[in-house]
Amino acid sequence: MKSDVALIGVYDADGTTAGEICYWFGARFGRSHCSLCEITHGMFREKPEWRVTRDAFAAQFTTIHRNDAPADVVSAASGRFPVVVARTESETLVVLSAEDIEAFDGDRNRFVAALEAACVRLGLGSVLRSEDS
Repeated sequence: MKSDVALIGVYDADGTTAGEICYWFGARFGRSHCSLCEITHGMFREKPEWRVTRDAFAAQFTTIHRNDAPADVVSAASGRFPVVVARTESETLVVLSAEDIEAFDGDRNRFVAALEAACVRLGLGSVLRSEDS
C-alpha cells in the first residue's frame, strides 16, 4: 500500500456515553444497526479476530464514530455511514460504502477481500501485507 494512505472506518453510531448506551440497547432490540460494528465488535468490545486482522494490514486502519469524523471524511462519505475512506496527502475518498459494508453481513473475511479489491482498483495498493515483508 502506498505509504501516505490511511484507512478510516466510520461507525454509524455516536461515540458519546449516551450514544454508546442508546446504540447498545437499540441494537439489542432491533432499532439500531451498524454493519461495520458487526464486523469489528462483539456485544461489549472489539473482537480479538478483528484486532489481529486490522493489525496485519499494510496501512493504518482506524475506526471512529460518526460524531468524531473530521469534515473531510464526512464530506467524502456524503454523510452516509458506516463507511471506509482512504485519506492520502491529496484526497479523501470512499473505499467501501454503507451498502458495500451492509452486504458483508458481519463477515470479516468478505470485508477484507472487498477492502483489498477496492484499494487495488482505486490505485492505493494492497491493504494486505505480502508474505515476504
